[in-house]
Amino acid sequence: MLNSSPDVSAYGHGSILAFDFGKVRIGVAVGEMQTKTAHPLETICAEVNSLRFERIGQLIREWQPNQLVVGLPVHLDGTEHETTALARKFGQRLHGRFSLPVYWVDERLSSVLAQSLLAEANVFGRKQKNVLDQVAAQAILHTFFDSGAIGRLPEN
Repeated sequence: MLNSSPDVSAYGHGSILAFDFGKVRIGVAVGEMQTKTAHPLETICAEVNSLRFERIGQLIREWQPNQLVVGLPVHLDGTEHETTALARKFGQRLHGRFSLPVYWVDERLSSVLAQSLLAEANVFGRKQKNVLDQVAAQAILHTFFDSGAIGRLPEN
């Protein structure tokens, strides 16, 4: 079961990258801690980890975040499943490769919210598929800003 945590004001200032992890696609959003704003950035479409992390490294060099957020997928009742373990492994790899703090955010219904936001903007079909994951990452980042993280990888 996932629990809420303290106010995000304790997490500092600066830019932050958020990830909506998927086996095929990873949505990425960028945000600013001080203003608590978030914007969809891109969708990384690669199944090969080396290509995924190469692109993430480029984004980290470009945006210079001081922390990362990874959406943690769980069932509606809060129990974990196969993709939860893969998302945790992804977050651990981010931390290991880039030496940045990684926070977890409960991502339940983030894709549903992203679909709703895109429908309101009259984005459907293929156009929606192309941006859905990055808008879901934006929703994950807004959840982080609104309610905080549910956990953090320990510093090495």
